[in-house]
Amino acid sequence: MDYKDSGVDIDAGNEVVQRIRALAKRTFTPGVLSDIGSFGGLFALSPSAVREPVLVASADGVGTKLRVAFMTGIHDTIGRDLVNHCVNDILVQGARPLFFLDYLATGRLEPDVAVQIVEGLASACRDNGCALLGGETAEMPGFYADGEYDVAGFIVGVVDRARVIDGRTIRAGDRLIGIPSSGLHTNGYSLARRIAFELADLAVDDVVPELGGTIGEALLVPHRSYLRLIEPLLETGRIKGMAHITGGGITDNLPRVLPEGCQSVIERGSWRVPPIFQWLQRQGGVPEEDMLRTFNMGIGLIVVCAPEHAAQVMDDLARSGEAGSREIGTIEDGRRGVSYR
Repeated sequence: MDYKDSGVDIDAGNEVVQRIRALAKRTFTPGVLSDIGSFGGLFALSPSAVREPVLVASADGVGTKLRVAFMTGIHDTIGRDLVNHCVNDILVQGARPLFFLDYLATGRLEPDVAVQIVEGLASACRDNGCALLGGETAEMPGFYADGEYDVAGFIVGVVDRARVIDGRTIRAGDRLIGIPSSGLHTNGYSLARRIAFELADLAVDDVVPELGGTIGEALLVPHRSYLRLIEPLLETGRIKGMAHITGGGITDNLPRVLPEGCQSVIERGSWRVPPIFQWLQRQGGVPEEDMLRTFNMGIGLIVVCAPEHAAQVMDDLARSGEAGSREIGTIEDGRRGVSYR
């Protein structure tokens, strides 16, 4: 036997590296000092970028949304999901992304699928102005079924120490500005898949008229990046805190940026809940509390600001292209957490 007989195709791995090298190079920024294929990626911080640089790092995956990609055969959206999710995670602390690394593991490497995934990664990296600096592709026979894979992303960004957004100045009376999501983003898919494909007994290519297309298309809408929208506001000093609404919904994510003694009160009817969430709740008979703790319910990012700045923040967002932001609640004295009314 040789290595290929055991399930690992080195030639396929080399083919993938060659095909993705050009994709990655298109994302390179002036700070990149190495090429794809090096043992480590080299990145030089510009000495004039910020006065006192603080690096901000994060890692994440896309969960069982991958299963929908397997079912549809559409793989490029997964790459965009991964990058945008990680970008948002460091953005809430005021950081701009510098570079991104990915990890792709599969049982049998299919070069065309791997390239689709990296095409999505590279496209999102270009959109967010960060370099796809490197990554790892692991062929692991016996760990994954044919046609399946897992992906993870790792991002590093930078923020001036004086501009770190950490929520410490949040006070009672502050306002909560909700910014729309593009759909489920990358969370709640274990429940969403069970509702769509078991309870509703749909196939991925079945059309759901109220969703404007197939259920597969509705579930694969990419996770939105908020970088370009929020970036112009970072230097204004008006943002006291931000929360990226991911797994756990508003209920579990907003408290992560609140100081002790501050409670957030969400006005439940202050924004329009998109049809995908209404459909899932109705089809699955999901209690309201569980919906709010599983899905983002149409709010992908929350900005906390002083009451006198709320109107200006929404005007700034509108100038950046987001006309759908809404004031969705306030901060009150109380135990750190979220209440709805």
